[in-house]
Amino acid sequence: MVLDLVVIGLCIAVFPLSLTAFVLVVSAPGGTWKGFAFIIGWLACFVAVLVAVLVSTGGTPPAPKSPPSTASSAVKLAIGVGLVAYGWYRHTVRKRTGPRPRSTGGMAARLDRVSVWTAAGLAPLLQPWGLVAAGAATVVGADLSHTSSYLVLVAYCVLATSTLLAMQLYTMFAPDTARVRLGNLRTWLETHQEQALVAVALVAGVFLVGRSIYQLAS
Repeated sequence: MVLDLVVIGLCIAVFPLSLTAFVLVVSAPGGTWKGFAFIIGWLACFVAVLVAVLVSTGGTPPAPKSPPSTASSAVKLAIGVGLVAYGWYRHTVRKRTGPRPRSTGGMAARLDRVSVWTAAGLAPLLQPWGLVAAGAATVVGADLSHTSSYLVLVAYCVLATSTLLAMQLYTMFAPDTARVRLGNLRTWLETHQEQALVAVALVAGVFLVGRSIYQLAS
């Protein structure tokens, strides 16, 4: 479970669409408070998903080869196949049509006007829900009778939010430097977002497919 959550958490942390949106939110007027709200909404969604899963399992992992255990691995396999297919599709479309830099001008204009509450509400919508679902299927195996399981779950939430937290803290403690660096990051994302999206989807998809097949076969 630990390895799965580490890889899934890292993929969520670097998911380019979420990063782009957060950069725009934290760079907008009043961005510090909007960034806080975005992170709170993001974490609240994570916690809600984890709690729902743990309530359904009672904090006890299913027995190996049992229907719940098999279903969990099957869900991760389906998500992995979907991510590989999506990444490959985006790659072939880009290869056929050529690179097309994304313009975030319209999104930036809209996010400039959002309120703190709207920023909090946007966070769950902008999460990579395929990866979040894969994490939820993995958490089915958590055993809450061990303190280590709580630590792993907390670490998973922090890891998945780590890039947002880093940008938020950077903006708070070094606002002038952060403004320049986040501007550079925004430019990079505008021109490389497609490649980054394909890379994350393929890496996460291949990992989930491999791990799920191993778990189903063992």
